[in-house]
Amino acid sequence: MSSAPAATSEIFDVVIVGGGPVGAALGALLVRLRSRGLRVLLLERDLPDLAQPIDARDLRVFALSRASERVLRAAGAWSALAAVPGVLASYERMHVWPRDAEPRSEGSLTFDAAELGEANLGYIVGNAALQRATLAAFVEGGGTVQRAQLEDICFAEAGLELLTSAGRCMAKLVVGADGGRSRVREIADLGVEAQDYLQLAIVANVQSERPHEHTAWQRFSGEGTLALLPLASGESSIVWSLPRARAEALLASPPHEFASELTTASAGVLGALELASLRRSFPLRRVNAPQYTRERCALVGDAAHIVHPLAGQGVNLGLLDAAALAEVLEAATLEGEDPGALRVLRRYERWRKSDNELMATALDLFNRFLAFGGDEWSRWVERGLGVVGRSALLRRPFAERALGLAGELPRVARRA
Repeated sequence: MSSAPAATSEIFDVVIVGGGPVGAALGALLVRLRSRGLRVLLLERDLPDLAQPIDARDLRVFALSRASERVLRAAGAWSALAAVPGVLASYERMHVWPRDAEPRSEGSLTFDAAELGEANLGYIVGNAALQRATLAAFVEGGGTVQRAQLEDICFAEAGLELLTSAGRCMAKLVVGADGGRSRVREIADLGVEAQDYLQLAIVANVQSERPHEHTAWQRFSGEGTLALLPLASGESSIVWSLPRARAEALLASPPHEFASELTTASAGVLGALELASLRRSFPLRRVNAPQYTRERCALVGDAAHIVHPLAGQGVNLGLLDAAALAEVLEAATLEGEDPGALRVLRRYERWRKSDNELMATALDLFNRFLAFGGDEWSRWVERGLGVVGRSALLRRPFAERALGLAGELPRVARRA
C-alpha cells in the first residue's frame, strides 16, 4: 500500500475518491480488467489498517444480494470474507408482514431460497469487514491506496489535476465514491436533490429468546420499519427506522425499557429480545444526483444516490454501479477510447440511473403506504402484500429483485 505523497508528475488513468466498500470494489474490478494496464489510485481519508485481521462484529451491517456476491467474487474480495468464521451469515428466508397481520399468517409474505432453487437468499456482513476485504483485493490486484483528502480538482480537456492533502496527481478520470456529502460531486457541480425523511434508523445487536431460523424478519409497524437480520453468532442485527422524536426517546431509554419496546414492535416473532451491544443511530434521507457524469468525472454509490434502508438495497445498488462502470470502462479501453470521455461515461449513466431511481421510488412508496400506513390506500397495499404472499407465481419476481437478479445486470453479476 502506497502512503507517500503523489508527485505532480505522477499520472493515473483513474482516481477513485472514497475507500468504502463500493469505491474499493470498483478499484478491485478495474485492476482486474481484461484490458489490464490501468493505473488506479484510491484516496481515503480514514483508511483502516489492512494488517489487522477482519473482525466479525459490527453494528452496521449489509444484506448482500446474490448479484453483490458475484460482483465481490469477480473483484477478488469474497475469499477474504469467507475465510473468517462468523463474518458471513447466510439467510435462507425473508419474512415480511404489516402492522395488521400476524407473523406467518396469510397476510404476510415469505421468500424461501429453496423455492427459488438457491442455497440462500444472501449474506449479512459488517461494513468494516466488507471495506477491509475490498481494499485488500484492490491492493493485491496492483492498485495504489493513499491516505489523503481531496481538496480540489482542475478539469481540462486532456485530463484533470487533483489537489489532495498529500500532494497533487494527474488523471484521465475521477470517480466520486465519497458518500452522500460527496466532495467530488460538489467540485464537479453535478448538483443534488435531497429529501429528509425526518426519521432515524437505530442499529444494535440483540439476543432473542427463540432462534432466528436463518431468516431475515421485517415488520411494517405503522410508525416505521423494524428489520431483524440473522448473524452467525446466533444474535440478530436490528435496523429500526422511526420518526426522529420517537427514535431519540428510545435511544435515551434504559436498556430493559428499550428491549421491551423492541419486543413489542417485533410482535414477539423471536420471543423476548435483549440488547447485546450499544445502540447507534443515523438520519435517513433520500439523495439523488440529477447527473452521474460529466467530462472526466463519474459518481457511484451514495455519491450518486441514497435510498431508504427498509429493503437493505443501498450497498447492493452501489456494487452494481461499480460493476457497470468497470464494464463500460473495460469496453472503452479495449476499443482504444479515452476512459474519461463523456460519451463513454454517459453509457454508464444511462445504464444505472433509471434502475436506481426506480428502486428509490419503490422504497418511498413502501415507506409511505406500509411503514407509515393507516389510510385506505395503505390498507389496499397491505392486502396486496398478502395476495403476493399466497402466490408462488407472484412472489418470484419480487424474490428475484431481492436477490439482485432482475433488470439489466453487469456481466460479472449474472449467473455463470
